[in-house]
Amino acid sequence: MGKIVVPGLLWFSAIGCGLIAGLYFAFSTFILQALNQLGPAPAAQAMNAINARILQSLFMPLFLGTTLAGLALAVIGAVNRDEAGATAMLSGGAIYAIGMFGVTMAFNVPLNNALTREAAALWPHYLRRWALWNHVRMLASAIASALFILAIAAR
Repeated sequence: MGKIVVPGLLWFSAIGCGLIAGLYFAFSTFILQALNQLGPAPAAQAMNAINARILQSLFMPLFLGTTLAGLALAVIGAVNRDEAGATAMLSGGAIYAIGMFGVTMAFNVPLNNALTREAAALWPHYLRRWALWNHVRMLASAIASALFILAIAAR
């Protein structure tokens, strides 16, 4: 069973983390700048619409699924330290859980909630802070994806 489960988790996590990194990359490189060109009120309104819609999209199962799979791989890597790819699994899972999921819950979600309440008045502060933490999530997701690919190659 482990010969199927672990490779399946690795492939799912490598691809899923890559997809998540791509979404965050899009926000970091052009979506936020495009929203900002609209002006504070329309930008806040558009971002609030994105935040509401993303919770009802296929993003959520991917977001939660990759987090759980990454955590499982971190545990598997920690328990089986002597196996090929174990360090990459442990590191990838930990980086993803902390750098993507933890950052999202600690910083991006509270900023999204504040934007819902304060909208245009908060936009300039929101844009700077949300973008910073989005860059962290993007890098953590990309690094985790690369580490899971390394674990696949090592096995």
